[in-house]
Amino acid sequence: YCLIERREVFEAQLRAILRVSSQGDVRLMLPMISSLEELQQAKEIIEDVKDDLRREGQSINEQIRVGIMIEVPSAALMADVLAKHADFFSIGTNDLVQYALAVDRGNERVANLYQPTHPAIFQLLLLTIEAARRHKIPVSICGELSGEPHFTLPLLGLGMRDLSMASASIPRIKRFIRSISAREAGRATDRVLLMEDASQSLDYLRRRAEETLPSPY
Repeated sequence: YCLIERREVFEAQLRAILRVSSQGDVRLMLPMISSLEELQQAKEIIEDVKDDLRREGQSINEQIRVGIMIEVPSAALMADVLAKHADFFSIGTNDLVQYALAVDRGNERVANLYQPTHPAIFQLLLLTIEAARRHKIPVSICGELSGEPHFTLPLLGLGMRDLSMASASIPRIKRFIRSISAREAGRATDRVLLMEDASQSLDYLRRRAEETLPSPY
Protein backbone atom coordinates (compact mmCIF):
# COMPACT_ATOMS: atom_id res chain seq x y z
CA TYR A 1 0.00 0.00 0.00
CA CYS A 2 2.74 2.44 0.95
CA LEU A 3 4.62 1.77 -2.28
CA ILE A 4 1.51 2.60 -4.28
CA GLU A 5 0.65 5.66 -2.20
CA ARG A 6 4.13 7.21 -2.53
CA ARG A 7 5.23 5.44 -5.69
CA GLU A 8 6.68 8.60 -7.24
CA VAL A 9 9.11 8.96 -4.32
CA PHE A 10 10.11 5.31 -4.51
CA GLU A 11 10.66 5.53 -8.26
CA ALA A 12 12.82 8.65 -7.92
CA GLN A 13 15.03 6.84 -5.41
CA LEU A 14 15.25 3.79 -7.63
CA ARG A 15 16.22 5.88 -10.66
CA ALA A 16 19.11 7.42 -8.75
CA ILE A 17 20.35 4.05 -7.48
CA LEU A 18 19.98 2.25 -10.80
CA ARG A 19 21.73 5.02 -12.74
CA VAL A 20 24.91 4.50 -10.69
CA SER A 21 24.55 0.73 -10.45
CA SER A 22 26.84 0.09 -13.42
CA GLN A 23 29.70 2.01 -11.79
CA GLY A 24 30.37 -0.31 -8.85
CA ASP A 25 29.05 -2.88 -6.42
CA VAL A 26 25.62 -1.35 -5.84
CA ARG A 27 22.81 -3.30 -4.21
CA LEU A 28 19.21 -2.52 -3.41
CA MET A 29 17.89 -3.29 0.06
CA LEU A 30 14.18 -2.91 0.79
CA PRO A 31 13.22 -1.97 4.37
CA MET A 32 10.18 -2.99 6.40
CA ILE A 33 9.12 -5.84 4.10
CA SER A 34 6.47 -7.84 5.93
CA SER A 35 5.09 -10.13 3.22
CA LEU A 36 5.88 -11.79 -0.09
CA GLU A 37 3.27 -9.57 -1.76
CA GLU A 38 5.18 -6.43 -0.73
CA LEU A 39 8.47 -7.83 -1.99
CA GLN A 40 6.98 -8.85 -5.33
CA GLN A 41 5.29 -5.48 -5.71
CA ALA A 42 8.56 -3.68 -5.02
CA LYS A 43 10.43 -5.85 -7.52
CA GLU A 44 7.82 -5.13 -10.18
CA ILE A 45 8.32 -1.41 -9.67
CA ILE A 46 12.09 -1.90 -9.89
CA GLU A 47 11.63 -3.62 -13.26
CA ASP A 48 9.37 -0.81 -14.47
CA VAL A 49 12.04 1.78 -13.59
CA LYS A 50 14.66 -0.35 -15.32
CA ASP A 51 12.52 -0.33 -18.47
CA ASP A 52 12.23 3.47 -18.34
CA LEU A 53 15.99 3.87 -17.99
CA ARG A 54 16.66 1.47 -20.85
CA ARG A 55 14.37 3.49 -23.12
CA GLU A 56 16.32 6.60 -22.12
CA GLY A 57 19.57 4.90 -23.06
CA GLN A 58 20.88 4.86 -19.49
CA SER A 59 23.48 2.27 -18.51
CA ILE A 60 22.36 0.09 -15.60
CA ASN A 61 23.44 -3.13 -13.94
CA GLU A 62 20.89 -5.62 -15.21
CA GLN A 63 21.82 -8.09 -12.47
CA ILE A 64 21.66 -5.68 -9.53
CA ARG A 65 21.01 -7.63 -6.36
CA VAL A 66 17.82 -6.90 -4.46
CA GLY A 67 17.65 -7.85 -0.80
CA ILE A 68 15.44 -7.10 2.17
CA MET A 69 15.72 -6.03 5.76
CA ILE A 70 14.34 -8.57 8.19
CA GLU A 71 13.09 -6.22 10.88
CA VAL A 72 9.48 -7.18 11.55
CA PRO A 73 8.41 -10.54 13.04
CA SER A 74 6.30 -11.53 10.02
CA ALA A 75 9.37 -11.32 7.78
CA ALA A 76 11.38 -13.55 10.12
CA LEU A 77 8.54 -16.05 10.31
CA MET A 78 8.23 -15.97 6.50
CA ALA A 79 11.99 -16.02 5.91
CA ASP A 80 11.93 -19.39 4.18
CA VAL A 81 9.48 -18.04 1.59
CA LEU A 82 11.09 -14.62 1.23
CA ALA A 83 14.54 -16.16 0.74
CA LYS A 84 13.33 -17.68 -2.55
CA HIS A 85 12.73 -14.19 -3.94
CA ALA A 86 15.52 -12.12 -2.36
CA ASP A 87 19.22 -11.99 -3.18
CA PHE A 88 20.27 -11.33 0.41
CA PHE A 89 18.97 -10.65 3.92
CA SER A 90 20.05 -8.05 6.45
CA ILE A 91 18.60 -8.51 9.93
CA GLY A 92 17.77 -5.20 11.59
CA THR A 93 17.92 -6.18 15.24
CA ASN A 94 16.86 -2.88 16.79
CA ASP A 95 13.47 -2.86 15.09
CA LEU A 96 13.06 -6.63 15.19
CA VAL A 97 13.36 -6.63 18.98
CA GLN A 98 11.08 -3.63 19.29
CA TYR A 99 8.29 -5.02 17.13
CA ALA A 100 8.55 -8.60 18.35
CA LEU A 101 8.17 -7.51 21.98
CA ALA A 102 5.75 -4.64 21.26
CA VAL A 103 8.05 -2.23 23.11
CA ASP A 104 8.93 1.33 22.14
CA ARG A 105 12.59 1.48 23.13
CA GLY A 106 12.41 5.28 23.15
CA ASN A 107 9.66 5.32 25.77
CA GLU A 108 11.19 5.41 29.26
CA ARG A 109 8.05 3.92 30.79
CA VAL A 110 8.48 0.60 28.96
CA ALA A 111 12.14 0.68 27.93
CA ASN A 112 12.96 -1.96 30.55
CA LEU A 113 10.87 -4.43 28.54
CA TYR A 114 13.18 -4.04 25.53
CA GLN A 115 15.08 -7.31 25.97
CA PRO A 116 17.33 -8.42 23.09
CA THR A 117 18.03 -11.70 24.92
CA HIS A 118 14.36 -12.64 25.05
CA PRO A 119 13.99 -16.29 23.89
CA ALA A 120 11.60 -15.20 21.13
CA ILE A 121 14.31 -13.01 19.58
CA PHE A 122 16.77 -15.89 19.37
CA GLN A 123 14.11 -18.03 17.72
CA LEU A 124 13.39 -15.34 15.11
CA LEU A 125 17.11 -14.95 14.40
CA LEU A 126 17.50 -18.70 14.07
CA LEU A 127 14.58 -18.95 11.62
CA THR A 128 16.03 -16.19 9.45
CA ILE A 129 19.61 -17.45 9.42
CA GLU A 130 18.59 -21.03 8.70
CA ALA A 131 16.32 -19.91 5.84
CA ALA A 132 19.15 -17.89 4.28
CA ARG A 133 21.49 -20.85 4.61
CA ARG A 134 18.99 -23.26 3.02
CA HIS A 135 18.49 -20.99 0.04
CA LYS A 136 22.18 -20.07 -0.20
CA ILE A 137 21.78 -16.31 0.08
CA PRO A 138 24.02 -14.03 2.17
CA VAL A 139 22.71 -12.83 5.52
CA SER A 140 24.16 -10.01 7.59
CA ILE A 141 23.09 -8.34 10.80
CA CYS A 142 23.06 -4.75 11.97
CA GLY A 143 21.98 -2.97 15.12
CA GLU A 144 23.06 -2.73 18.73
CA LEU A 145 23.23 -6.50 19.20
CA SER A 146 26.28 -6.95 16.98
CA GLY A 147 28.24 -4.20 18.75
CA GLU A 148 28.37 -5.87 22.18
CA PRO A 149 30.51 -8.96 22.90
CA HIS A 150 27.82 -10.69 24.96
CA PHE A 151 25.43 -10.35 22.01
CA THR A 152 28.08 -11.16 19.43
CA LEU A 153 28.63 -14.54 21.09
CA PRO A 154 25.21 -16.04 20.24
CA LEU A 155 25.24 -14.39 16.81
CA LEU A 156 28.47 -16.24 16.02
CA GLY A 157 26.97 -19.43 17.42
CA LEU A 158 23.92 -19.03 15.20
CA GLY A 159 26.20 -18.86 12.17
CA MET A 160 26.46 -15.11 11.57
CA ARG A 161 29.70 -14.04 9.93
CA ASP A 162 28.78 -10.60 8.56
CA LEU A 163 28.22 -8.07 11.34
CA SER A 164 27.55 -4.36 10.92
CA MET A 165 28.12 -1.98 13.82
CA ALA A 166 29.27 1.49 14.83
CA SER A 167 32.94 2.04 14.01
CA ALA A 168 33.78 2.58 17.70
CA SER A 169 32.70 -1.00 18.48
CA ILE A 170 34.85 -2.68 15.83
CA PRO A 171 38.15 -3.00 17.78
CA ARG A 172 36.68 -4.75 20.82
CA ILE A 173 34.43 -6.99 18.74
CA LYS A 174 37.44 -8.03 16.67
CA ARG A 175 39.35 -8.80 19.87
CA PHE A 176 36.41 -10.81 21.17
CA ILE A 177 35.97 -12.83 17.98
CA ARG A 178 39.69 -13.63 17.91
CA SER A 179 39.46 -14.84 21.52
CA ILE A 180 36.76 -17.46 20.99
CA SER A 181 36.34 -20.43 18.69
CA ALA A 182 33.29 -21.19 16.58
CA ARG A 183 32.81 -24.38 18.59
CA GLU A 184 32.75 -22.45 21.89
CA ALA A 185 30.27 -19.96 20.47
CA GLY A 186 28.10 -22.82 19.23
CA ARG A 187 28.05 -24.51 22.63
CA ALA A 188 27.14 -21.24 24.36
CA THR A 189 24.36 -20.61 21.86
CA ASP A 190 22.94 -24.12 22.22
CA ARG A 191 22.68 -23.48 25.94
CA VAL A 192 21.01 -20.09 25.46
CA LEU A 193 18.44 -21.55 23.07
CA LEU A 194 17.27 -23.84 25.89
CA MET A 195 16.78 -20.96 28.32
CA GLU A 196 13.29 -19.63 28.95
CA ASP A 197 14.07 -16.28 30.57
CA ALA A 198 15.68 -13.15 29.10
CA SER A 199 17.47 -12.21 32.32
CA GLN A 200 18.94 -15.68 32.65
CA SER A 201 20.23 -15.53 29.07
CA LEU A 202 21.70 -12.06 29.56
CA ASP A 203 23.49 -13.00 32.79
CA TYR A 204 24.95 -16.11 31.20
CA LEU A 205 26.12 -14.31 28.05
CA ARG A 206 27.70 -11.46 30.02
CA ARG A 207 29.54 -13.95 32.20
CA ARG A 208 30.83 -15.86 29.17
CA ALA A 209 31.89 -12.64 27.45
CA GLU A 210 33.82 -11.47 30.51
CA GLU A 211 35.51 -14.87 30.82
CA THR A 212 36.57 -14.65 27.18
CA LEU A 213 37.60 -11.01 27.18
CA PRO A 214 37.93 -9.68 30.74
CA SER A 215 36.53 -6.23 31.51
CA PRO A 216 36.75 -3.63 30.31
CA TYR A 217 35.85 -5.48 27.11
